[in-house]
Amino acid sequence: MRPTTRHSRLLLLALLLPGLLTLGITFAAPLAWLIRASFSPIGSMIAPSAPWSTSAYAAVLFDPFYWRVAGNTLWLGLMVSLPAVALAYPLALFLHRSTSRWKGVLTALAIAPLLTSSVVRTYGWMVLLGDRGVINATLQALSLTTTPWRLSNNTLGATLALIEILMPYVILAMLSGFGRLSQPLEEAAQMLVAARWRVFLRITLPLSLPGVLTAALLVFVLAISAFVTPRLMGGGRVFVLGTEIFSEATVTLNWPLAAALSVLLLVLFSSVIVLYQRALRALEQ
Repeated sequence: MRPTTRHSRLLLLALLLPGLLTLGITFAAPLAWLIRASFSPIGSMIAPSAPWSTSAYAAVLFDPFYWRVAGNTLWLGLMVSLPAVALAYPLALFLHRSTSRWKGVLTALAIAPLLTSSVVRTYGWMVLLGDRGVINATLQALSLTTTPWRLSNNTLGATLALIEILMPYVILAMLSGFGRLSQPLEEAAQMLVAARWRVFLRITLPLSLPGVLTAALLVFVLAISAFVTPRLMGGGRVFVLGTEIFSEATVTLNWPLAAALSVLLLVLFSSVIVLYQRALRALEQ
């Protein structure tokens, strides 16, 4: 039995080794380099022989501007994830329950925007929401307003664009997380003369919450790490961690500060994942 067990362990290790090596090269090594870079002195070149310093973290933690940036990032994530989940939930529930032969086509149409680059879709929103865009031009043509509404170059424009861009991800996450829904249980409740809204609140919604939480986590993480849409739709007026990391890394060439901001973003990711796991545990109990 021992040789067989040892042989099985060696075989398992051999099967895992390619994946572990790939994960180490593509994730662990860059992450270690990023953390090492964040402890380099501000203004210095990043190298393994560079002295260790906490000046980048001091600049982040003791500067009120970066606290506002972190707050803006979290606020943008909430303002995107909540409406995106609320708007995608009926669509995902309909697709999950549909028995039509067109269900596959409808699902493909729901996630078809993913085939288009987010940059292209962001430029489309710039055309729609600009001061001379389609919406403002229509409002002025109908004499509903004399001055254009500020729908772009601000947080509102970035939020609206991100909601539409990330909704297909929400639908996919919900469809994969609606496995606990039970139609016979809902039918049994209706046979007991339960109102439709009561069936939804007491049965459908609680059983679908794991899928909802997974979708909310996914869209929140994508929103707080977004760069292209806040940069373009914000017009340089929306400051989030993604835009600041890009500016520090490419404009001011302050790589240690950019690395420290990236580590801060990773800490936010980890905190959200911990909250998500605790929420799932509470639902299972």
